[in-house]
Parts: sequence; structure tokens; C-alpha cells
Amino acid sequence: MDFEAYFPIWQKLSAAQQELLRGHLAERSVKKGTVVHGGGMECTGLLMVKQGQLRAYMLSEDGREITLYRLFERDMCLFSASCMMNSIQFDITIEAEKDTTMWVIPAEIYRQIMADSAPAANFTNEIMASRFSDVMWLMDQVLWKRFDQRLAGFLLEEANIEGTNTLRLTHETIGKHLGNPREVVTRMLKYFSGEGFVRLSRGTVELCDTEGLRKIVEG
Repeated sequence: MDFEAYFPIWQKLSAAQQELLRGHLAERSVKKGTVVHGGGMECTGLLMVKQGQLRAYMLSEDGREITLYRLFERDMCLFSASCMMNSIQFDITIEAEKDTTMWVIPAEIYRQIMADSAPAANFTNEIMASRFSDVMWLMDQVLWKRFDQRLAGFLLEEANIEGTNTLRLTHETIGKHLGNPREVVTRMLKYFSGEGFVRLSRGTVELCDTEGLRKIVEG
């Protein structure tokens, strides 16, 4: 399927704007684990996921990670083009969680289209609002939710994304998503295991009692 079918406002762009986009689009495929933006990279450009899954996260000074949001098929990432948003003063890293194919739109090209197209500007503002909503939700979780609630919610979310209750996740990976040390994750998972909510094996967490986990999330 071509970019035109993925970009929601394609038909609202002028013929000249469509041609400008076509002429500067780049399709890129990356393997799982590839950092596609961040770590001192220059302005990457806007990313639209064609197939796969990306993860946006922040890195603390002591090397701890916390996931801000995920990007799935048809999702667009603006923060990879932070150079066109002067008010953005923080660094975000974008990494492929799965083998991913995406389109890259140069920031200067998109900025030009956005300046001339009200639909493009509105679409961009909607994405920005959605991403900041994701970040505010995360802040609410970190500030006000107990860690057992956050961990239970994460496991349920992962099961929904992957379509299975058997999750191939290390304790370290879970810690990176939630912004907690591996040791803290291990202790809580052992508690969950003792209560019958999960079954643990090397590199795998199997959800045995999803209803029990939901009750934890609800407090």
C-alpha cells in the first residue's frame, strides 16, 4: 500500500503539495533494536510507520529509560523532527521494537507544506496534542500510581498488543519501559507469581490471572 493510503489528509493537499511530498519521501526498513532517532543524531524528519512498531523513550543522566509512547502502523512521530519545533527542549529516542518499515518526511519539506496548508497544520496539532496527552498520562501513572498497579497495567497492555498472554520479556526490558531498576521489577513479578497472577520462566512472563491483574490496576 502506498503512502497516499496511509496519510489521512492526502486528499486535502493540493496537487503541488502532493508532488512535493512524493519527491522527497524516503522509505526505510530497520531491524528490531535499531535506534532511528536520538543519541545525538541530527533532525531525522517525520516518521510514519508502514509496518512494525516503534518505541519513544527518554533517558536519564544515570542511564535509566522510561517509555513515553509506542508507534504502530499508520502512526506518525513528530518528535523525530523536533528541529522544526523551537519550543521542544528535551531529547527523545526512537527505537524499533520490531522489524519496521516506515516513511521519512524531511522536516523542512513538511514545515513548508504545513505553512501553506490549514489541514496539514490542524493534523499536526492533533498529533501533538495526542502525544502530550500520552506523556501527561505517563506522569500521572508515575506520580500517583503504585508500582504494582503500573506493572499490572503494563503486562495487560503488552498482552493486548501481542495478542497472547505469554510475553517474551526480560525483567530488564520491563524496567526500561517503566523507568524502574530491574531488581524492583523482579521483586514485584515474584510477588505476582506467588499470588498466581503470572508464571515466570527465563525471558518469559505468562499471564495466568488477567482478572486479578485488572483488579490490581483498579486499586
